[in-house]
Amino acid sequence: MNKKPPLQKIPSVDKLLKSKCLEKLIEKHSRERVVQALRAILEGLRRKIRKEIGLEISDEMIALELESIIEEENSHSLKKVINATGTIIHTNFGRAILPKESISAIQDAAAQATNLEYDLKKGKRGSRDSHLEALICRLTGAEAATVVNNNAAAVLIVLNTVAKRKEVIVSRGELVEIGGAFRVPDIIKTSGCKLVEVGTTNRTRAEDYERALSEKTGVLLKVHASNYKIIGFTENTDLKELVALGRKNAIPVIEDLGSGALIDLSVYGLPKEPVVKEQIGKGVDVVTFSGDKLLGGPQAGIIAGKRALINKINKNPLKRALRVDKITIAALEALFRLYLNEETLQDKLPALRFMTRSLSDMEGLAKAAAKGLSKFFGNDAVIEVSNGGSEIGSGSLPGEELATKIITIDHKKMSALKLAELFRKNKPPIIGRIKNDKFLLDVRCIEKSEELVPGCVEK
Repeated sequence: MNKKPPLQKIPSVDKLLKSKCLEKLIEKHSRERVVQALRAILEGLRRKIRKEIGLEISDEMIALELESIIEEENSHSLKKVINATGTIIHTNFGRAILPKESISAIQDAAAQATNLEYDLKKGKRGSRDSHLEALICRLTGAEAATVVNNNAAAVLIVLNTVAKRKEVIVSRGELVEIGGAFRVPDIIKTSGCKLVEVGTTNRTRAEDYERALSEKTGVLLKVHASNYKIIGFTENTDLKELVALGRKNAIPVIEDLGSGALIDLSVYGLPKEPVVKEQIGKGVDVVTFSGDKLLGGPQAGIIAGKRALINKINKNPLKRALRVDKITIAALEALFRLYLNEETLQDKLPALRFMTRSLSDMEGLAKAAAKGLSKFFGNDAVIEVSNGGSEIGSGSLPGEELATKIITIDHKKMSALKLAELFRKNKPPIIGRIKNDKFLLDVRCIEKSEELVPGCVEK
């Protein structure tokens, strides 16, 4: 056999299509698709032949490569990952994991026709908001409510409706940047409004807002610092003061709550966050908040407040561009119904369950996973379980750490970067974090210990 096979030894596409090795692949994936993949493989072989000595070519080898290529093409780009980062509501991983009730509602809505915009009682066209509005109002105390596709969109449409071509007064300490480099000033500008900054980064008083008032003022906007903290010499204007100022001057007050909590999280031993119902009770005209952060649902922007303003928002042409589909509505409806019974909420809402998970529960799981990892790596790595800190993530409760259990892997031959790559190649990928050149796995969001032990990768 020649050490360097000539190009003539590469079989033709026609010859390969007649090979028994490819019969099942053609039957399963179609002749046209197999032909396309074969041409790519054969071109690759031609390039390799020019570089490699002793390259063996066979129908069986080509069939295996062909099967691998088609399998990769068929695999979904959006994949399940194991979140061992310690960030509960992780923006890169799709934020909140939905409760089973929402998942079931999504399946039902996706599999059949629904009464999305059909009034069954009246027998004519209805509103998609009708499936959620009563629930939102019941949980928040608002007069009316509507939903768009995320909270940035909620702020955008509210300002565009209420204050287009007018001024929006905001404290300098609240001009935040949210995920993906979206900034409050940019949203205000895009909404067709002019930003007016008042106060300083760390201190803003009611009189700062009052001095900025003019005939051009359209909104007093308060943005909750849900993704950062300013500590030390600080002062914020209380919402009640802002509402009083707004009423005195007939100017609406809007609050962007960001992460948005429907319940008092301090009851569960978590830091206190503004509860939407409490803010509505202070007289604010409109509140906006996210569906996929502390709420624990799908991506959405919830708008709740005074009926007159909500009605105007619903008539804004942007509403159609920003509206949610039946899948999101189904998930949200099931989610809101869980909030009607707070006694069972901790068990049924994954985000809340992960946030309130006990150390003893996590320790038992961590030790079981560490045992499996020790068996997987053998004597090549030192596996330890220690205390650590998790975070809620996605700009929720910034600076707050939750006590957790960490598995540390210190490999004798592989760097932490190589270990991270190894775990990402697992099926499903396992995503941890690196610290001091050691690979860490946080068990807070892990349901079963075996999820952390690679099973489909090479050592």
